[in-house]
Amino acid sequence: MAESSENANQLSQSEIERLIADRRDFHRHPELRYSERRTAGIVAERLASHGYEVETEVGRTGVVGLLGRAEGRTLLYRADMDALPIQEENQVDYRSQTDGVMHACGHDAHIAIGLAVAKRLSEEREALGGNIKFAFQPAEEGGNGALAMIEDGVLESPKVTAAVGLHVWNNLPVGKVGVYRGAMMAAVDEFELTVEGVGGHGAMPHQTVDAIVTAAQIVIALQTIVSRNVSPLDSAVVTVGHISAGSAFNVISRTATLRGTVRTFDRETHAKIPEMVERVIRGVCESMGASYRLDYVRQTLPLINNEEICELVAECAAEVVGRENIVADERTMGGEDMSYFLERVHGCYFFLGSRNQERGLTHPHHSPRFDIDERALALGVEIMTRIARRYLSV
Repeated sequence: MAESSENANQLSQSEIERLIADRRDFHRHPELRYSERRTAGIVAERLASHGYEVETEVGRTGVVGLLGRAEGRTLLYRADMDALPIQEENQVDYRSQTDGVMHACGHDAHIAIGLAVAKRLSEEREALGGNIKFAFQPAEEGGNGALAMIEDGVLESPKVTAAVGLHVWNNLPVGKVGVYRGAMMAAVDEFELTVEGVGGHGAMPHQTVDAIVTAAQIVIALQTIVSRNVSPLDSAVVTVGHISAGSAFNVISRTATLRGTVRTFDRETHAKIPEMVERVIRGVCESMGASYRLDYVRQTLPLINNEEICELVAECAAEVVGRENIVADERTMGGEDMSYFLERVHGCYFFLGSRNQERGLTHPHHSPRFDIDERALALGVEIMTRIARRYLSV
């Protein structure tokens, strides 16, 4: 673990034990997007016990807890709650008890950290100069639960002036904190393409329009979007992750289906790239004599952090882990629907290191072996508590 400052951990032993117990309980009982009933029930009960005004079923299964004075600034703290459809392979006493469902991205840690911060701030309510609003969000994993909560008014009454959140991050060792100013996570688009040709006998290709050959040309041609249409000073990814076609070795397929994803950081590139994708597909299909159907779906926006809020976060994190352990260049082409909050209000989403090489806690997010060094939990609580205190003291 990276060396922390002398003020790194103000949590008592009982707080740490409760924090770990909470995380492990949520890990044992994972729930998929928009099914987080047990989790939401525990969150609502705990927030109410700490004196928060609690609203449930926000964004279907989300929970909001509000504490403060009504006037002044309002800080939104977002923590996601949903798990993934993955069969856990870890042999630990807190492994998932739900077949085929697992907290493989650390949302169990996010819930536990959020509840601990909520308790600490409830004990300091008289000193808060504004409002703290906790948004325990459903359906981050592909369900756009952030949008659902926004549509249900989570940013209003009182109006949110800034938003923060964290993600435990196995790409960084425990004790490191990643704070990136600007576009930290990518926009995520998804597409499904059906190529339609003319089927026929494998020995008589001249009588057909081969959908598989056309699809293969499209896969290669799509890569020129990044290499020749996107600035080399920008970043983008076009990935075809699934192809389905054909029924027999000697039959030329009439159709082929491709599914893929497009990732971008830059807002202008994000706006233009669907047309780039379709232009390539249209050109290849026309040259091969095929037709196509394209379903292109926006999933999330680029997650763009505000520099001023990032500075506040970095200062608070440095007090906990030491300035030398703040990583300024950590970002990813992965996506996050926290981006919808940060599109509407200034804020910062940051990475909390959770990797431990010596203990083998190195498996990536969304792996059936994913697990974290739980020492990260207390660091997250301390950092987030300081952020809230600092922002609401102005």
